[in-house]
This record gives sequence, structure tokens and C-alpha cells, in this order.
Amino acid sequence: MSEKLITIKEVPLKNNCPECYSTEGLVLTFKQKFKETQFYKSITNDVVEELACTKCDTAIYPVSWTDDIERVYDYQKKAFSPKPPSLKLKRLAWIVFIVIDMIVIVTILAIFFPEVMGLK
Repeated sequence: MSEKLITIKEVPLKNNCPECYSTEGLVLTFKQKFKETQFYKSITNDVVEELACTKCDTAIYPVSWTDDIERVYDYQKKAFSPKPPSLKLKRLAWIVFIVIDMIVIVTILAIFFPEVMGLK
């Protein structure tokens, strides 16, 4: 099973970077978790927010955020709408599902209606 984080929204911020004090490098990124297996693909409710500065190439952790950055973050978080969770079955899952259904139907017919199956 592979899990990836897909970038849903990137917001450039005009606040000062707490590390290099530049006003042009902060980027707030919202990412959503995407899972993929042999049987299905799904988008989950798990959302990760990252704040980074592109000028000094550092991740800015909430400990070093200023009040201005927190206000902008809270506003952007309210304005952000993640993709709805979804589940898409792949072809292999459908084949397995159909085969299991056929086995169950044949077994029920053999137990309750053996004359239909030619067993009596």
C-alpha cells in the first residue's frame, strides 16, 4: 500500500519569514493523503499543512510563528475546503467481488436446490 500527500492548495504569504525576515518567500501548503493498493484508490480526510520559506529553504514550524502568521494561517485554514473522501475500486477488486458472488450463489443453489444443479 502506498500513501502519498497530494498538494491541494498553495498560498503565498506576504508575512515576514521568522528565519530570514524576507516578505516574499513564505508559502502555506495544504496536502491531503492519498492511498493506493492493488484493490482500490482512496482520498482520506487527513490534511497536512506546511509552512515553508522559499528564500531560505526552511520549514517554518508553529513554534516560531508570529501572531500575524497565525492569523493568516487561521484564515486560510477556514477558507480551505479539502477534496471529499472517496474510494474507487480497481478492476482486480471488481473481479474478486464477482468471483466470490458467483461461488456464494452456486453454493446456495447446491444446498437448497440440488435438483437445479443436477445433483439429485
